[in-house]
Amino acid sequence: MQIIVIIPAFNEAEAIGQVIGDIPDDLTSEIVVVNNASTDATEANASSVGATVIDESRRGYGYACLRGLAYVESRNPDLIVFLDGDYSDHSNEMSRLVAPILNGTHDLVIGSRSKGVSEKGALLLQARWGNRLACLLMRWIWGAEYSDLGPFRAIRYSSLLKLDMRDPTYGWTIEMQIKAHLAGLRITEIPVSYRKRVGVSKITGTLTGTVKASVKILGMIFRFAMITPRLRKKFARQSDPTTTEDQS
Repeated sequence: MQIIVIIPAFNEAEAIGQVIGDIPDDLTSEIVVVNNASTDATEANASSVGATVIDESRRGYGYACLRGLAYVESRNPDLIVFLDGDYSDHSNEMSRLVAPILNGTHDLVIGSRSKGVSEKGALLLQARWGNRLACLLMRWIWGAEYSDLGPFRAIRYSSLLKLDMRDPTYGWTIEMQIKAHLAGLRITEIPVSYRKRVGVSKITGTLTGTVKASVKILGMIFRFAMITPRLRKKFARQSDPTTTEDQS
């Protein structure tokens, strides 16, 4: 299977080489780093270790992921892996993450930091509580069994296209998980290791970033709760090309 790794990166010059270096060579067809308006040497350092680097001038995690997906469209991969560029995820664990998809048993695999082993201080308190609240709400509203909104994840490319991802910023991960559940994808979580990131987090490392992310994630949950019937209808009809789909 053709596996492409997409790494959104904003000012990750110190870490990006290590992230790419730990990715198993025998699993990946291409590593794509989306340089998200970095002002440091992220682009040069990623290129120097063999990654394909593309630019997205609009800052935002979702914008970077969407730019990466636009790039890989012509390659029509079998599987996409999303991975952060700050070296907090253990990219050498990717083989465990993609195994359920390669074996044909699942469509989406979330790397769960909650179920894995995290270095002390790696997952900040505000991030832990935010994850717990988001997962609790998804369980109450939809019966979705998640333990984390971890960024390290693998998804079958054909399944990802069906989700019609749109969020340009902090809501990307939870949008994927809500839509995946509503679309009936086969989902599982794999425990992953987590370490302190290189540098300071742009989101949970600042009060402003934490507040913005929290508001966005909670807003996404309540928005999708309101349009759930429309989304279920949309996903149910995707197999019928003669049906006009709702845009959500």
